[in-house]
Parts: sequence; C-alpha cells; structure tokens
Amino acid sequence: MPVPVPVPVRARVAVAPNVLALGSVSLVTDISSEMITAVLPMYVIFTLGLSPLQFGELNGLYFGITALVRLAGGHAADRWQRRKLVAGSGYALSAVCKLGLLAAGSSVSALGAVIAADRTGKGLRTGPRDALISLSSTPETLGRSFGVHRALDTVGAFLGPLAAFGLLLANPNHYDTVFVASFCIASFAVVMLALLVRDRTEAVDQANPVSLGAALRLLLLPRFRRVCIAALLLGVVALSDSFVYLLLQQRLDISAEYFPLLPLGTTASYLLLAVPFGHLADRVGRIRVFVGGYVALLSAYLMLFGPVGGVVLLLPTLALHGLFYAATDGVLMAAVGPMLPVQLRASGIALIQTGQSVALLASSVLFGAAWGRWGLHAALALAVASLAAAILAALWILPLAKESNT
Repeated sequence: MPVPVPVPVRARVAVAPNVLALGSVSLVTDISSEMITAVLPMYVIFTLGLSPLQFGELNGLYFGITALVRLAGGHAADRWQRRKLVAGSGYALSAVCKLGLLAAGSSVSALGAVIAADRTGKGLRTGPRDALISLSSTPETLGRSFGVHRALDTVGAFLGPLAAFGLLLANPNHYDTVFVASFCIASFAVVMLALLVRDRTEAVDQANPVSLGAALRLLLLPRFRRVCIAALLLGVVALSDSFVYLLLQQRLDISAEYFPLLPLGTTASYLLLAVPFGHLADRVGRIRVFVGGYVALLSAYLMLFGPVGGVVLLLPTLALHGLFYAATDGVLMAAVGPMLPVQLRASGIALIQTGQSVALLASSVLFGAAWGRWGLHAALALAVASLAAAILAALWILPLAKESNT
C-alpha cells in the first residue's frame, strides 16, 4: 500500500496568492466606493432634499441595477473563460462613474443614471471575482479564503469613511473633493488587478456548452435551489446599510459631519470577525453560520427598537451589524461553491447574488415606503417581525442536515 504524503501545515492553513491579490484589489476599491457610500445618504437627503421614500427608491436602484447584470457578468466569464477580463471591466466602469457624480450635480435623474452605471460595474465584477476566489482555493479552505478576502475588503471599507470624513472636515460641504479622490483610488485598483491577479481558465466542454439556460438550470439542483430561496427570503426583510445608519442618526441625533463615521463601527467588527467566522464555517458548517448571522442582525434591529440610547445603543448595534456581515457575506459564497460545477461556478454564484440584489431592491423600497407612511417606529417594528419570521422559515428550508463543506 502506498504511504500517504502528509500535507505541510502551511499548505493546509494558508490561502492562495491569487486570493490575497484579489483581496488587495478589493481593499483599494472599497476605499473608493465606501467614500461615496458614507456621504451619499446625507448628500441626497439633506443637500438635495429627497424624501425617505425617494431615497429608498434611489437606494433600491443601487441594488436593482446590480441584479440585472450579475448573471450576465457571471455567464460571460464562464462562456469566454475570461473571468479576470470581465471583472476588470466592471472595476473600470465603476471607477469612471465616480467622476460622473460630479457631472450629475443636483439632478436626481442624472444621479440615478450614474448610480445605475456604477452598479452595473459592480454587477459585472462580483460573480467572476468570487468564482476566481473559489477556483483558487481548496474545498477545505473555501470559508477561510473568502474570510481573508472579505477581511481585506473590509479594511478598505474601514478606511473609506475615514477618508471621506477627513476631506469633508477640511472642506465642509465640498462633496466634489470626495468624488475626485474616490475616482483616483478606484483607478489605482484597476491597475492592481491587471498586474497582480492571475486568471483561472478551464477547458470548455463542447458537449455541455456554457449558456444562460444551463445557468438557470442550476436551480434544478435541490440543495442549491433551497439555499437560493432562503437567501432571497432573508434578503427581502433585511434593511440596507444606509437605512441602519439613518436610523442611528435619527435615534441619537448625530450631526451631519460625523455621519460618515458610522460605518466604521460595522467595518471594524466585520474586519475582526471575517477570518474567524470563515474558519468557524469550515469547521461547523457554512449554512449554519450563515443563518446565525441573520440572528445577529435581528439582535441589532431589536437594539434599535429598544429604549436604550447613547453609546449603549451605538456600539452594540454596529458590532452586531458587522458580525452579521462576517457570518453571511463570504460564508454564503463558500457554501454554494462546492454545490456548483466548475464550468458554471461564476454563473451559479452570480445567480444567487442576483437574487440577493433583487431582494435588497424590494427591501429598500418597502422600508422607505413604510417609513414615509407609518413613521420610523412602526416601520422598524415591521422589519423586526418580518426578519424573525424569515429566519424561522429559512431554518425549515435550508439543507442543514445534509450540509457538507467538501
């Protein structure tokens, strides 16, 4: 009998260099994008004077356009076996859109068009990027690989609001300085992608060619279909980040110049927990950790709904919000990766991400409408009840008993 060759400890615990390269690109990109995200709610509501419903529609557009192109981006990457090229096109388009915010000025329609183009870029890049992470990792380290990538991504998300805060502190109400700086940083990320990231290609199976129909038929896979349904259901009742921060601003009466700092609490928590939760998911089950993340989100909503205020409200809410992302974002992609054939990996990941984007679109519009019609307190109560019911439904739908991480 042949003697098995032991795998070195470093090989078992390390992540692939390609994962680190993709994480570095995401880090720089997120500095750019989070600079915009941090100031956008205050800009459109308090500078442009949009109502909560209008902001909900604009914020929904932010997610909805992404949903329309995610599947197309994943399909193109698989069909052409050019995952790096498709992802790079998305990064480049989003970079150009940062300058488009300057041209939009105070026009709500022009602002919506720029946001739509920016989200098109994000939709194009996300599926191919996550497919590259999946294909660059071993089955046993998928959770860790996505955790490391999301941790690097979150470093950028942490630095972005700080950069926006510093620019606005030095130049009050001069949002154009934030937009220009964001463009320069995003352009640097595109250069990094071109120089550092290696593509992963597979031989095309001529008997089973990649097609949009083949991607949609992935929903016939029982386990993958159940995960998609549960993710869609949970996404419909989860509030977007912007609404969480606006709720905190309303509860605590936070001044406008400090509003961009609110995401730092979420990103700090996410940064600290992304790798540990990715490792935990590899050990105890990725789907279990995914559901646990929504329990943490429900706890954050209960904090917002409760009577406490000040630091006692602020810090735990942001910490739970970051824990939610650490337990769900990369963990879900790591969970569905092994369920999908290699030649359709980007398409399958894009398919579930499309469902999540559609759900976030619906969530933003519905919560904005509820806030405008019934008031903040009633809208938040409805969100708490809906999320609790969705978690119970997800526990029944998801294939927890048959979960395997290999």
